[in-house]
Amino acid sequence: MAKDCSFDIVSEFDKQELVNAVDQVKRELSSRFDLKGSNSDVILDGDKSITITTSDDMKLRNIVDILQSKMVKRNLSIKILDAQTVENALGGNVRQVFNLKKGLSQELAKKITADIKNTKLKVQASIQCEQVRVSGKDKDDLQAVIKMLREKEGEYDVPLQFQNYR
Repeated sequence: MAKDCSFDIVSEFDKQELVNAVDQVKRELSSRFDLKGSNSDVILDGDKSITITTSDDMKLRNIVDILQSKMVKRNLSIKILDAQTVENALGGNVRQVFNLKKGLSQELAKKITADIKNTKLKVQASIQCEQVRVSGKDKDDLQAVIKMLREKEGEYDVPLQFQNYR
């Protein structure tokens, strides 16, 4: 078996599932007693950010909790949310923007490749834009790399997915 096997390590999210989660949050805002009349709004800006606007900090925390629970139910990691500082909006409201993380940063890709090299397995890891490609002759070594990365996923600030396993 002279052919190399490989897979890609990426950090992405399902945009449609995120749209569905935000729609569910909007529906719950209109039906929850403690949030009625608070002029609360949740806006999804493509795949870049989510903006939450409401009347006070307590309602903001409640809406963030609702958003996170809806995301978890739809198998979206809450690690994709990059919370910015709470700012004052018009009319005495508060606003918080959550930037959405997609792709691996150069620093994180270097850390992942260093972790892979430290396993001493016979695999090669190469950074390709916002993903890392791992290749090797033995599929068992590749699966050992995936297992190691799943165990260390708490150390990384983004969710990892493994694609194009061949």
